[in-house]
Amino acid sequence: MTIERRMQALLAVVEEDRRKQVDAILREAKARVAAQLGDAHRAARERMRAAFADEGRQRAERVHAAQANLQTQRRLNAQQRAAALLGLAGRRLPEALAARWRAPETRRAWTSRVVAQAKAALPACRWRIDHAPDWPAAERDALGAQLARECAAAPELRADVTIDAGLRITGDGTVVDGTKDGLVRDRAENGARLLAYLDARIEA
Repeated sequence: MTIERRMQALLAVVEEDRRKQVDAILREAKARVAAQLGDAHRAARERMRAAFADEGRQRAERVHAAQANLQTQRRLNAQQRAAALLGLAGRRLPEALAARWRAPETRRAWTSRVVAQAKAALPACRWRIDHAPDWPAAERDALGAQLARECAAAPELRADVTIDAGLRITGDGTVVDGTKDGLVRDRAENGARLLAYLDARIEA
């Protein structure tokens, strides 16, 4: 074999070795690039998921805060509405009670209710009944006769010029105040009853 052929064979071996090394380097580089790209994509996906999760949490917090604020506003509106209604009722109640006392049917229901409360609170039935001067004699006398039959003694009936509607029953140191002024004074109970009545009407 000539020197030239030996050189060509040697060059061919060197070239083949170089090509294999380059191929190996390229494969390794491609593998590293692919791995880095994969890591970068995974990291990007994780960042995106974290961003979405954070946005979801923030959105949920905003919704929760808005709902809490809405509930607070509803409670405040309900309280303001109740206060306005109670204020209006407090102004109208005295005249409404006076009108009920002037009407025979509601006046009889009024006196019957007060007497029923007195019977529950004052079982001895030794009563003094102070009443509005305009209580018709027929109704007054009928109640006195009824109580005389039911009790050991007839009640003492007295007109009281300070009472403009209703009656007040006293016995054994206890008072059942069914006068207009006594009913108006009990603002807490009146307010609670009015709100319960309105709530029942709204739910119906």
